[in-house]
Amino acid sequence: MKKIIIPFLALGLFVSSCQEKKQTTDNPFFSEYNTPHQTPDFSKIKFEHYEPAFMEGIKQGRAEIDAIANNSQEATFENTIEALDKAGALLGKVSDVYYNLSGSDTNEQIQALSKKLSPELTKYSSDINLNEKLFKRIKSVYEKQDKLNLTTEQKTLLDKTYKSFVRGGADLDADKKAKLRELDTELSLLSLQFGENLLADNNAFELVIDNKKDLAGLPESVIAAAAETAKAKNKAGKWVFTLDKPSMIPFLQYADNRDLRKKIYMGYVNRCNNNNANDNKKVLSKIVNLRIERANLMGYKSHADYILENNMAKTPDQVFALLNKLWNAALPNAKKEAAEMQKLINKEGGKFKLASWDWWYYAEKVKKAKYNLDEEELRPYFEINNVRDGAFKLAEKLYGIKFVQRNDISKYNEAVQTWELQEADGTHIGIFYLDYHPRSSKRGGAWMNSFRKQRNWGEKDAVSPIIVNVCNFTKPIGDKPALLSVDEVETLFHEFGHALHGFFSRCKYNTLSGTSVSRDFVELPSQVMENWCLEPEMLALYAKHYKTGEIIPNELVKKVQNAGKFNQGFGTVEYLAASLLDMKYHTLTEPIENLDVEKFEADYLKSIGLIPEIYSRYRSTYFAHIFSGGYSSGYYAYIWAGVLDSDAFQAFKETSLFNKETAAKFRNNVLSNGGTEDPMVLYQRFRGKKPSEDALLRKRGLIK
Repeated sequence: MKKIIIPFLALGLFVSSCQEKKQTTDNPFFSEYNTPHQTPDFSKIKFEHYEPAFMEGIKQGRAEIDAIANNSQEATFENTIEALDKAGALLGKVSDVYYNLSGSDTNEQIQALSKKLSPELTKYSSDINLNEKLFKRIKSVYEKQDKLNLTTEQKTLLDKTYKSFVRGGADLDADKKAKLRELDTELSLLSLQFGENLLADNNAFELVIDNKKDLAGLPESVIAAAAETAKAKNKAGKWVFTLDKPSMIPFLQYADNRDLRKKIYMGYVNRCNNNNANDNKKVLSKIVNLRIERANLMGYKSHADYILENNMAKTPDQVFALLNKLWNAALPNAKKEAAEMQKLINKEGGKFKLASWDWWYYAEKVKKAKYNLDEEELRPYFEINNVRDGAFKLAEKLYGIKFVQRNDISKYNEAVQTWELQEADGTHIGIFYLDYHPRSSKRGGAWMNSFRKQRNWGEKDAVSPIIVNVCNFTKPIGDKPALLSVDEVETLFHEFGHALHGFFSRCKYNTLSGTSVSRDFVELPSQVMENWCLEPEMLALYAKHYKTGEIIPNELVKKVQNAGKFNQGFGTVEYLAASLLDMKYHTLTEPIENLDVEKFEADYLKSIGLIPEIYSRYRSTYFAHIFSGGYSSGYYAYIWAGVLDSDAFQAFKETSLFNKETAAKFRNNVLSNGGTEDPMVLYQRFRGKKPSEDALLRKRGLIK
């Protein structure tokens, strides 16, 4: 950016301007990366580059929007809708890097800058959505679309663009537009605050053990991991357990000390609910009320009505109908599971009632008694790189693609792996970053994102995708590699499925490409991959003992198969409780002054019959999916997609597990199309019929 310097200005200003010019020149965001496949050059990207790149990106984006809005020519699809899809390239470039790292490798500087940038970016977005000249041109194209001979993808882009502007407030009067700006600005800051509080509170908890007797029942691998954690936290000679799931879940499964199980579990379920600096009750109360106000301003009864209009479900009633049907099927099973564990407690002479912090411990005991299966038996066969290679082999067998490790690609953290995906003939598909283990700079959970989305398929300026999977799996311990639990194996395949959705995209427009689909469809490509994990044919490809290379024995596979439906009442109920709680918050039609979050949550979960032995998978104060992520009124999407993925997998079971023709139909009709058509149309084109809930219910053992 050129800057005019007036000669008689103070020398200090001149020096400052020169420094800014040098910073602009050196800023890697302002030119093409000199890297393989234009991957972000993390070796050159510094913190000080972000803010200038954001500001310049906003400036360039505004100029591009102004050029579209003030174009003197008649509005056409090309000069308005297509031009809008291409606008904001620099801002997208820096945002893709910055917001990926803010979740996976954050620090105080990044968190402070996020708060500073939030109002600027919200204003930028609002200025576009509320630009009257721009909307007039969009509306003009929308109203004459029948005469334009548009492709299916172009029609979808036009429809979604028009509706996104209407849903963004373009039709509001001036006073309501001003109010919408206020609400969006405050909501964006509150969402950031919620996530920061959760990360801080999660990192603040430690269960420190200094008496070896308190480790009774824990496998040696779990004890060794806790010793390494203690050493890293300057507590050598002790054992430290954290709220990261690879640390917490094994403790809940195996620790004989009931008081300590309670301590770590209650630490987990009371995150951001301790009336300290990280407490989220007031934050989420404001978010809930502001979302109601925003929805009402936009002419909707509730936030859920606003959100679901664009999803497959369409209405809250449709969501509740599915959730309640599944709830009624799952709750009796969860009660039977609880009764079975209570019976075991009584048999062992325990004079207490099963509590939430006992569930994992006694479930593990029941599983061992019923199926002679201990999850620790399985871990040696699930070394993380073997599991990763298993996911790769599955994709190779289904889709004919291959994976080539690339050591010449810059990483944002040394723990990250980098791979290239290629078609069978060597044609480049995209670049894949894998970031598998926890660290204090990374938020919890697992997710897929992109450093660059696919676009311009089939054109000279086609852009290939750059995808990242971020997870929090069990770490290596000493000279022992990372050995995963079954749940972690399924998560790896799940996130890999999201990645394939991004890689296989064959779209022209950035707005529609990759995973840019409705929330209740986006989980289909990920969840369907989980179905292969524990199939005997699949296990034979990747489940190898990390020491001997021996394939997992058939008798162990049979145990896994026999236990496949075990504890599904619990898993389904705790998930559904969270989904229903999300819907309860977001179907409120009027703000609640001084919302008592704890009472609201407790009263609702009691009203639906949640048993006290089970907590909702996410309690309100750490429900990041809905209060700092993109799943508000949408956490149900996992089970909605569960119906789809269970039905979709039947297409393979009806042919063969690695059937290439079925895989090609899935790739061509679901994975490659992004958001270019109605998702149910895409699904039925693949499957030939609408899905049924029965496959899901049978898979979980909830019906026969």
